Amino acid sequence: MVMYLQGRRLVRAEDMAAHFEISVRTVYRDLAALSESGVPISGEPGVGYSLLKSYYLPPVMLTEEEASALFLGAEMAKRFADGSLRTPLDAAVLKLRAVLPRERQEFVDQMAKKTVIVGPHRNSGAKSGSREWLMKLQEAAVRRRVVQMSYRARTGEEVTARRVEPLGVVLSSGVWYLVAWCRLRRSMRHFRLDRMLQVDLTQETFEPRPEFSLVQHLQSMPQEEMTPVRLRVSRCALERVRRESHVGVLEEKATPEGAEITTATYSLDWLAYWLLSFGGEAEALEPECLRQKVRDLAERVSLKHAESTEPQLV
Repeated sequence: MVMYLQGRRLVRAEDMAAHFEISVRTVYRDLAALSESGVPISGEPGVGYSLLKSYYLPPVMLTEEEASALFLGAEMAKRFADGSLRTPLDAAVLKLRAVLPRERQEFVDQMAKKTVIVGPHRNSGAKSGSREWLMKLQEAAVRRRVVQMSYRARTGEEVTARRVEPLGVVLSSGVWYLVAWCRLRRSMRHFRLDRMLQVDLTQETFEPRPEFSLVQHLQSMPQEEMTPVRLRVSRCALERVRRESHVGVLEEKATPEGAEITTATYSLDWLAYWLLSFGGEAEALEPECLRQKVRDLAERVSLKHAESTEPQLV
């Protein structure tokens, strides 16, 4: 509460209650307790509260999680925001790092080595599941902790229990991946964080791999060729296309009905299935082979639904 007051001139009790998710009565009680303990708070109910200008808390030390989140956020901002922000962000990160204790500096340095951001930026953030597991997996990679997780296959049906050795996390085209040695498959694997159903750090540690470099590993992977595609979508489907397109919208041209979208895909077959889920709200314009795939799928669906499901009387 003191930190909240310190960053503002005048604060209403209702605003504090909403921020801390407590009742207004609790705010009044806690502010009274702070005043009794010697914190110079002025104000009254119904008007607002403030701290005496000369009163300051000592600098508050960041936790490892907080420091890691700030450093990661700065790297993402440098990658995706306007280039004019790079110099002031570098300066701010340097100052922030300087005030951290030595052990937290080392943790942040290790985390930076085990986090890579590649590919074009999507228009929407990763799913909530990605954010839920990200910090935990970064910590596991830095501290070499074995991770036990439940992982959903690409089809969305099969769920397997995996025990893996995390080596780093990668943000690629707006999707977070864990790069890890999978003990079940006995090989290196990339796991999408939004397909993880449960993640637990075990007490078991694994041997370091000094020969492994996350950046070199990614550079050595064969790159799939992406196919550019052009779509016409209605206004009501536009936001979903922006949100679900794997590489994001590369070009968008407004039309009276909605927009013409340029994007890209690794799989025209997958994209045809995806487009069909929009019904008549999305249309493939190019390439022609994509239009044909959507037509073929639509015919198969039509034939399925043309068959009668009523029992035949004999």
